[in-house]
Amino acid sequence: MSALTRVGRTLKRTSLQAIPTVFGIVIINFFLLQLAPGDAADVLAGEAGAATEETMAAIRSRFGLDNPLLVQLFNYLDNLAHFSLGFSPRYGMPVADLIGQRLPGTLLLMVVALAIAIVLGLALGSLMSVFAGRLPDRLLSVFSLLFYSIPSFWIGLMLIVLFSVKLGWLPSGGSGTIGSSTTGLAGVWEKARYMILPATSLALFYVAIYARLTRAAMLEIKSQDFVRTAAAKGLSPTIITVRHILRNALIPITTMAGMHIGGMLGGAVVVETVYSWPGLGRLAFEAVMGRDFTVLLGILLLSGLLVIFANAAVDLLHAWLDPRIGERS
Repeated sequence: MSALTRVGRTLKRTSLQAIPTVFGIVIINFFLLQLAPGDAADVLAGEAGAATEETMAAIRSRFGLDNPLLVQLFNYLDNLAHFSLGFSPRYGMPVADLIGQRLPGTLLLMVVALAIAIVLGLALGSLMSVFAGRLPDRLLSVFSLLFYSIPSFWIGLMLIVLFSVKLGWLPSGGSGTIGSSTTGLAGVWEKARYMILPATSLALFYVAIYARLTRAAMLEIKSQDFVRTAAAKGLSPTIITVRHILRNALIPITTMAGMHIGGMLGGAVVVETVYSWPGLGRLAFEAVMGRDFTVLLGILLLSGLLVIFANAAVDLLHAWLDPRIGERS
């Protein structure tokens, strides 16, 4: 089977699975959010200092919050059919525009954090498998357990205390210096300075997972017949490790990475709040506090689409790492 055919079959299968998944995400999230007490009218009227029944009734009527649930659901589905995510009562602007402003920051944070997690996880896991059962393996296992056990918000606060308050090396929050017009390499470095702490806080939990998973996968693959055959042919240990063992170990790693996209979006809510990072996570937190369920529905829908896209990319990567997977799919 050609590579193009495998790609086509993978995309077709993913598309067929995505349609009912997206529809289920919309329906379930809509009804779950309705279980939360209060709505945007309560918050807006309270902030304006005019929380009277007439004021709240007017706000609900303006944004359609007084309609029956099924009518609200139909209106939301109608908006989606016209490629609209609705209008935000709290921010006074279309949800699509609001998400479009915050999405690049979250995607950048997630990509950097995922890259850090995979690279460090593979490196630590490889070392642990090489020294399996010995002192380096045990020490790295302890560090992995610590990273896995410590909450990301606590790590974030401790990193701020150490690198921002005590040492003064890195900024404690935000995404850039206000009014800065730095460009070129200096601009990239300035952006990186603001990215290091939040990306590291988000990545450390996943570093522990990938390190342990890499260690287990490489130890299992080392005992396979094709590895012993490669060694019998006289291939160097480095070539055997990189081309045969590590390549096959990437399959479970990439599988977990695709599954962790949704978890990273959830973790971004905490990390972006701690570091005042302008992204979807912080927007979701603000929408929860403001009972802006229209914004939350848009964020949850986009999160589901990102997870579906990530898993499709993982399927394509698996077909490249092991063509037999693409032929069986």
